[in-house]
Amino acid sequence: MSQSVMPPDETQATSNPAPAFLPRARMQELLQHLEDAGFACIGPTVREGAIAYQRLRSASELPAGMSDEQTPGSYRIRVTGSARQFAWANGPQALKPLLFAPRETLWRATRQSDGTLCFASAMTAQMPLAVIGVRACDLAALALQDRHFLLGAHPDPCYAARRKDLFVVAVHCSHPASTCFCSSTGDGPRAAGGYDIALAELDEGFVATAGSPRGEAILAALRPAPANAEQLAAVEVQSEQAIAAQSRTLPGRDLRAALFANLEHARWQEVSQRCLSCGNCTSVCPTCFCHSEMDVPQLDGGSSEHLREWDSCFTRGHSYIHGLTIRPDTRTRYRQWLTHKLGSWHEQYGRSGCVGCGRCISWCPVGIDITEEAGAICSSQK
Repeated sequence: MSQSVMPPDETQATSNPAPAFLPRARMQELLQHLEDAGFACIGPTVREGAIAYQRLRSASELPAGMSDEQTPGSYRIRVTGSARQFAWANGPQALKPLLFAPRETLWRATRQSDGTLCFASAMTAQMPLAVIGVRACDLAALALQDRHFLLGAHPDPCYAARRKDLFVVAVHCSHPASTCFCSSTGDGPRAAGGYDIALAELDEGFVATAGSPRGEAILAALRPAPANAEQLAAVEVQSEQAIAAQSRTLPGRDLRAALFANLEHARWQEVSQRCLSCGNCTSVCPTCFCHSEMDVPQLDGGSSEHLREWDSCFTRGHSYIHGLTIRPDTRTRYRQWLTHKLGSWHEQYGRSGCVGCGRCISWCPVGIDITEEAGAICSSQK
């Protein structure tokens, strides 16, 4: 499935406008035009030692002169002194928390005076969001989340309400981390579609391209100058360098046959001795969507709320049914996660569930590397 899949009510730009150039000093104008169009701007900022999305009031809040160093089990921010605001790979968040809420109330039940129950939706109006700095890997993940939550037989109304009003400003990745492998999965480092505006950052500013009619309208309001040949060439060189900088790779894009032929491989037991079953990998993964649901009654018995919150296939309760835990140990849980993500997603969604962002490698407390494990398991028939 292409990363440019969008919700049914959105269309791509039709006039194919030429790339424009936006000097760095005009980033604030872009934010202001988005605010004036009714969007709350969300963007990357440095928070608690990581680059994370939060509400942007000013372009000065963007992480200028900052970069990240990521290795298995390690994430660090460092100061570079550069004027660039997007010279980093990614933080622990993707778009997922903005669309698929970590915890939310789906409906409420209230007991009436005659003892009957009244059920009401708990959905509230959502403010339209414009997210700045979205990476190509996260656009690919967004397309997969759309496929799951919107394009099935029963679209999720909570996700759909947030997705409908999402404006995406992508920034092509120019500084991948050592844990990144989006080139291996075909999902980056350059965004191919699924955005309203895409920016390529250069030292002096941004080459901007519209990807939708509303993106065209925002750029037109800014009246930027056309990008020149030198700037366009610099963008191409930068993208090639970002590809060349990636050293990690998966052994293939469709690993169904190799993984399911190796369900008893000794590597599953080996990795289980290191894995903590903490669920960090599924929390930071931009495509994981497992969740649990629960009812929370009031003490007086007069009402209750039905909640949905993120869950993980690494928890014992995730595979519990009717007195039986199907995956009782870490070996079977890790195997479920990897074979589903890289294998059976192909039957469900037409592609792997991995977009090569590398977050599961960086944010794993013990530094387990999905590319290393997949390579070891798929390389032999044991």
